Amino acid sequence: MRIVIAGGHGQIALRLERLLTARGDQAVGLVRRPGQAEDLRAAGARPVVCDLESASVRQIADHLAGAGAVVFAAGAGPRSGAARKETVDRAAAVLLADAAQTAGVRRFLMVSGKGVGDEPPLGTDPVFAAYLRAKEQADADLRSRESLDWTILRPGRLTDDPGTGRVALAESTPPGDVTRDDVATVLLALLDEPGTAGLTLELTGGDVLVADAVRSAAVG
Repeated sequence: MRIVIAGGHGQIALRLERLLTARGDQAVGLVRRPGQAEDLRAAGARPVVCDLESASVRQIADHLAGAGAVVFAAGAGPRSGAARKETVDRAAAVLLADAAQTAGVRRFLMVSGKGVGDEPPLGTDPVFAAYLRAKEQADADLRSRESLDWTILRPGRLTDDPGTGRVALAESTPPGDVTRDDVATVLLALLDEPGTAGLTLELTGGDVLVADAVRSAAVG
């Protein structure tokens, strides 16, 4: 299967690209800068330079042609201001969904975040509040698209610890951390489980094997 990943140079995306390549799938990563391409090649992915803040729907759709699924793993990053939360975390996600519909790619995974959808409490850093609101708007837009088989994954606080292969995955999970390794492994499993389409799932570290957790989520 050919999988196109927006934000292909991100830490979760690179992990997912290695997993896809290892099992024989073709991973394609959309990146902003040509200098990021070599890291994708090292992960086994094919890099495509495509800036989601300036590309058109048609340009992106051309890159998605023939894909079995699309993954939105892009983000403005922690050092960006509120304006780029709007242009990347919301607008780029909406643009990618438009392009998926144009290209006829139904399966769409969105990497969101735990806490998205809740009103930021008083005293929340304004830029982080802008991020939460941008992600919720992007998630809401995706949920409105009946022509896409979408799944929204909302991980807890991300860590670089080695993956455990065991998680908690449900519509609601207790607060907790999760490794980037395990997020990538869950995304891989979600790509194989069409029964998770239409679900918004929270993810933290836990005690259930990833395959079992995804299977259980699909059953409901």
